[in-house]
Amino acid sequence: MLLLNGIKLPLEHDQLLLADLCAKRLGCPREVLRRVQLLRRSVDARDKRDVHLVVSALVTLDDEEAETALLAACRSKQVSLYRPKELPALPKAPAAGPRPLVVGAGPAGLLAALTLARAGARPILVERGRPVEERAADVARFLAGGGLRENSNTLFGEGGAGAFSDGKLTTGTKSPFIPGILRDFVRFGAPEEILTDAKPHIGTDRLLPMLQALRAQLLALGAEIRFSTCLTGLVLRDGALRAAVLEGPEGAYELEAEHLLLCIGHSARDSFAFLHRLGVAMEQKPFSMGVRVEHPQALIDRAQYGGFAGHPALGAADYKLFCHLKGGRGVYSFCMCPGGRVIPATAEQGLLCVNGMSAYARDGENANAALLVGVEPADFGAADPLAGVRLQQKYEALAFREGGGDFRAPAMRMENFLRGGDTLGFGQVTPSYRPGVTPGDLNACLPPYVTEALRAGIAAFARQLKGFDLPDAVLTGVETRSSSPLRLPRGEDLQSLSVRGLYPVGEGAGYAGGILSAAADGVRCALAVLQGE
Repeated sequence: MLLLNGIKLPLEHDQLLLADLCAKRLGCPREVLRRVQLLRRSVDARDKRDVHLVVSALVTLDDEEAETALLAACRSKQVSLYRPKELPALPKAPAAGPRPLVVGAGPAGLLAALTLARAGARPILVERGRPVEERAADVARFLAGGGLRENSNTLFGEGGAGAFSDGKLTTGTKSPFIPGILRDFVRFGAPEEILTDAKPHIGTDRLLPMLQALRAQLLALGAEIRFSTCLTGLVLRDGALRAAVLEGPEGAYELEAEHLLLCIGHSARDSFAFLHRLGVAMEQKPFSMGVRVEHPQALIDRAQYGGFAGHPALGAADYKLFCHLKGGRGVYSFCMCPGGRVIPATAEQGLLCVNGMSAYARDGENANAALLVGVEPADFGAADPLAGVRLQQKYEALAFREGGGDFRAPAMRMENFLRGGDTLGFGQVTPSYRPGVTPGDLNACLPPYVTEALRAGIAAFARQLKGFDLPDAVLTGVETRSSSPLRLPRGEDLQSLSVRGLYPVGEGAGYAGGILSAAADGVRCALAVLQGE
């Protein structure tokens, strides 16, 4: 196959036009091309007068000799031979020994379990939360003003925190496992365009049935899944894992385990605490804090696409913004949810954190994104590994009180945040957060170094994206859990530095930042278990 990069396509086109452009690039008649396959699609909106698509395509000719000859005659640097990387076959799991244990059914845990199951290892997957269909009912009840279920919410349960998000699959990770993970997602029900879009997303509404299909596959391959089951301890002997202490519907019990993949996510604070007490190696790690900002989606569309806004080939526009302040801190947008809404991301009474969520269609009235400021270990106020967790909890507690103490979130207009003044009321942007917002002062529930950096960052972003400082834009707080505030260091064999047989995996362990990178880390660690048998 030949790979052709940088092909410019109008927003309205058909497959024949793509084939014609490929033939023109190659300098041959279209009839010579046996197959033209779209590989990657992105939007180029740098010139608002000429918003178009840029694609990469795979072209197949009748035989490899013809491809080689055509490549030799072609002078374009954007044409090359394409040889997809073949991954080695899965090692076969031995029949003897305890079954590998995977703790946590987020992206890392699910893909780790799937990899182990495909190798015949019959893993046991434990998840403190509930199956996704029951979890969705718990989340809906909470968003409508019902009580918080501490182990079944937008953070805990089948699918992890990513199940209630935009389902973004963008990542800077260059893992060789990513193409296979994307194909698996499609196999389980994700939209096929995630295989070609430069900024793929699934959406919460598509993620939920996809997770059910993945669960069915795990069970069919011999995996066992135990929901409402929490890891509460480890049994160690001579620095090696011997058993896990679990607590489920039937009570507490020990489960023999020599290999445990710890995929607990960035919010399993009780797990971090008992691991620290046991002496499991962990260290402080930078994280970020800030707020969610909401604009009219139509404003973002116009700012990004100009007169092409609303074109069906484009969908709802997103953005990614960053600035580095003179004082050394970075301010950036994160987890931008076009046409989405703001939701609570908390699993503890008395604490409030927010996040964003979108459906696949991204057809909501508002756009929202996190506006975050980097927080370094020097800001934590203590040297122990859990100091970052306590810092998160401090400001989440302040946000809970500022919102009224019932999981309503404090929110204010952009103008009031930037210039000070009355926090009462909202303008043209209606806050989307449920269970609801309380007009409040976000300066009261974030440290001054964060709020000062946010004000400077917003001014910089307004120069990058027209209308970003819209006076009626809504800021809702606080967002503290974009990543884990600690890391569980591991060696080259991916095992904990202090406990043999314990594999820290994914976001909670400090080795991933999103659905796709966490899933890839899960595959990698599962292979390490299989290869180390």
